Amino acid sequence: MSLRTIKLIIEYDGTNFQGWQLQIPPNRTIQEEIEKALNKITKENVRVIGSGRTDSGVHALGQVAHFKTKSTLPTSTFLKALNYHLPKDISVLRVQQVKNTFHAQYSAKKKTYRYTILNRVAPSAQAWNFVYQFPYPLNVADMKREAKVLVGRQDFKSFQAANTKSKKEMSSIRTVNRLSIQKKGDLISLEIEANGFLYKMVRNIVGTLLDIGTGKLPKGSLKKILDQKNRAAASKTAPAHGLCLVKVKY
Repeated sequence: MSLRTIKLIIEYDGTNFQGWQLQIPPNRTIQEEIEKALNKITKENVRVIGSGRTDSGVHALGQVAHFKTKSTLPTSTFLKALNYHLPKDISVLRVQQVKNTFHAQYSAKKKTYRYTILNRVAPSAQAWNFVYQFPYPLNVADMKREAKVLVGRQDFKSFQAANTKSKKEMSSIRTVNRLSIQKKGDLISLEIEANGFLYKMVRNIVGTLLDIGTGKLPKGSLKKILDQKNRAAASKTAPAHGLCLVKVKY
């Protein structure tokens, strides 16, 4: 019996997970929960491949994954069965059979992440898992002006986690296609689309932009930090819970 390749679009609240990637128990991960659900449905030891790893506490509105199976179940049945077996903080939005050449990680062309900041003194009782509360005044115009230098193909080594050892990330050159910063009421959202991201790249960029917004870093700082290609030049990493994987394009 030939194997089918099934593509999933997944939404999750990453608060109570140790990220996407399968780990040694008792660490709870998104990949583990989906593979457990698929095992119950197909009675196979299915390996689920995601478009990329999200860290502990990071959320997703449009994570993409794929798996291969001998099962002949219709995709509509997979959708219902997965959501029945998965915990409430993971939801499969779409199930689609695709060509066997499809690979959730290697076929991806662009990804979009959004980081949300609650810029007020009082915390949010309802959204605290999904926004980073930053109580100090921010000059959003300065943040927007400085962030323009990040668009394009360049070396983002200054915003790559200093302890990265992955061979896949030996090159720190990435292309940022779009970066926007929007303020609506007390909420500030930074949305960035790129052909790929270094480990903790978005959170390190956000941490640096916050220092620009408060005036801790002067005009022109972001370009100088980028040119140094040194993580020590940038600011501290913004917390994980403000970050969300919005979309993956193929």
